[in-house]
Amino acid sequence: MIERESAADIEAQAVRWVVRADQGELTLAERTELDAWLTGDPRRQGAHVRAEAAWLMLDRAKALGGAPAERSLSERGRMGRRRLLAGLGVAAAACAAIVIAPRLLSARYGTALGEIRRVPLSDGSMAAINTDTVLDVTMRPRLRQVKLDKGEAWFQVAKDPQRPFVVESGPVRVRAVGTAFSVRRREGGCDVLVTEGVVEAWSQDVGGAPRRVGAGERIFVSDEVGPANPAVAPIDITRNLAWREGQIVLDGEAFATAAAEFNRYNARKIVIADDSMADEKLVGWFRTNEPESFARAAASSFGGKVTVRGDVILVEAGE
Repeated sequence: MIERESAADIEAQAVRWVVRADQGELTLAERTELDAWLTGDPRRQGAHVRAEAAWLMLDRAKALGGAPAERSLSERGRMGRRRLLAGLGVAAAACAAIVIAPRLLSARYGTALGEIRRVPLSDGSMAAINTDTVLDVTMRPRLRQVKLDKGEAWFQVAKDPQRPFVVESGPVRVRAVGTAFSVRRREGGCDVLVTEGVVEAWSQDVGGAPRRVGAGERIFVSDEVGPANPAVAPIDITRNLAWREGQIVLDGEAFATAAAEFNRYNARKIVIADDSMADEKLVGWFRTNEPESFARAAASSFGGKVTVRGDVILVEAGE
C-alpha cells in the first residue's frame, strides 16, 4: 500500500524549496527537480505559492524592523531548522486566503501567431512580447525570474539593485538590474540585443565568467559553447526590434531570410519555388501581417511571379 503524502509534509517541503531558491538561483538540475515535484501532486503548487507569499511577508517584515527575518544567520541557527520551517509553514497556511498573492508572485503570458503584446509586470517593468511566445514570470523577494520557453521578448526593467532581473531560456541566462534588452530563442541558443544599460549573459552548461553586453551591442549565447564576443550594431538592433511596432525592416537581407521572418507571424506561408531567387537581396519596410504584399513586391523586383494557393504564397521565377 502506497502512503499518501500528508498536507503538513507538502507544506514543509514547499517551504524548503522557497528557502533554497532565496539563497541563490536554482541550477538547471534543481529547477527540473522542483518542476517534477510540483507536477507530482496537485496540492503542491498551492503549497508552493503559499510558501512564497509567506516568505515575501517575512521579507517585508524585515524592512519594517524587528521581524523574524531580521535575525542574523547565527541566531537563525540557534532557532533550529525545524522551528524556522514550522513557523514559515504556519505563515504559509495563513496566506491561503490571500487571493492576490499568486497574481503578484507569478504569471504566464503568451501570444498567438502574429500577435504582439505589451504587458506591465508587477515590479514596474514592462515586457513587449513577440509572436508565438510564452513567458513565465516569477517575482521573488530577491530575484525577478522570467522563463522564456520559446519566441522573443523585449524587457524595460525597473531598477531594483536588491532583485536582479534574470531571463532563463534553456541553459542560457541573461541578468540585469535596470536596463532594456531583448532575448530571442533560436535553435541551440539565444540572440540578446541591448538597447539600454548593461546585461550579463552566460550558459549554465558552460563554465567561465558571464559576458557583459552594453547598450548598442548584440550577442549570441550558445547553449553548448556559451556567449560569443559582443558586436556593436545599434542600427541593426533598431531594425531587428521594429517588430515592437508591427514592422519588418529589410536592408540587404536575402529573400529566403526575409520570407522566414514573415512566416513567423502568419499562417499563410511564403514558399520560394526556385533556389535561384533565395539569395536575392531586398531593401524595404513592411507590415508583419502583410506577407502577400511583401512577396509581390519582392517578386517584381527580380522578375518573379506570385501565386496564392490556400495558405501558401508561392514565389516562382518569371517566364
